[in-house]
Amino acid sequence: MIIAGGTDCLGLLKNKVLPVYPEVLVNIKNISGLHYIEEDAGGLRIGALAKLADIASSPVVRERYGVLAEAANSVASPQIRNMGTLGGNLCQEVRCLYYRCSPLTGRDYFCLRKGGRTCFAVSGDNRYHAILQGKGCFAVCPSDTAIALSVLEARIAIKGANADRLLPIADFFTVMGNVLGPDEMVQEIQIPKPPAGGRQTFRKFRLRKAIDFAVVSLASLITVEGGVCEDARIAIGAVAPTPFRAREAEEAIRGKSITAATAQAAANAAVAGAVPLSMNAYKMEITKTFVKRAILDAAL
Repeated sequence: MIIAGGTDCLGLLKNKVLPVYPEVLVNIKNISGLHYIEEDAGGLRIGALAKLADIASSPVVRERYGVLAEAANSVASPQIRNMGTLGGNLCQEVRCLYYRCSPLTGRDYFCLRKGGRTCFAVSGDNRYHAILQGKGCFAVCPSDTAIALSVLEARIAIKGANADRLLPIADFFTVMGNVLGPDEMVQEIQIPKPPAGGRQTFRKFRLRKAIDFAVVSLASLITVEGGVCEDARIAIGAVAPTPFRAREAEEAIRGKSITAATAQAAANAAVAGAVPLSMNAYKMEITKTFVKRAILDAAL
């Protein structure tokens, strides 16, 4: 198992959460040349070992890729951001209480994600689980930076033992985690320059202002000219097993004048395909509110 910042993997190992305990930890945190944050003519390049705190405070990221700076700054606490890496934030395991339940507590759930046949959240406590695109496993993608990178339409460079790959971020995540093989790791995140004049926003609803993972999060990049939406990118976090691009909401507002009515129509479109579980329908209202506010704020 790879260890970089260790903020996720050490907790998994100490609590014996993983179905198969790794025999070896491979420390990559001191590999030179993977900590960079660099901009060139094509856009921004960030090494997988770049710390979240460095991304949040980078003048280049804050000025031109602000949605990513805001997302990185929202992660956990300063101590976690000083240790956690961008690659690790993208690859972290889900926070599902059934998956994370430690056998050291005397209870253990052999869920679908661990090789079992049941997602215990479906008939159990599913307050923080998926309302969109849930299939089999209803645990949600926990990465804040993934939501921001979705609207920035980033690409993930993967280093493998036999071959390298470059994937759009939409193709990196799966319902059960990500596409990395056992002999692969994230090497770099590539972000094209965002459209000029676009308003970037990141919002995160959580029970406590610090530390907590998102109940619902939203990243947006919306371009408005003369009161009309020229382009819209909206991604929603903590509502689906993968970062969710609200493309129906984007289409609902693109080319239209920004008004309370059109913003509400787009907000409704964002959750048009939602199928809430027994305890998480409230996420729909938070999602709609975030989408509506993001659109109206872009027109200010």
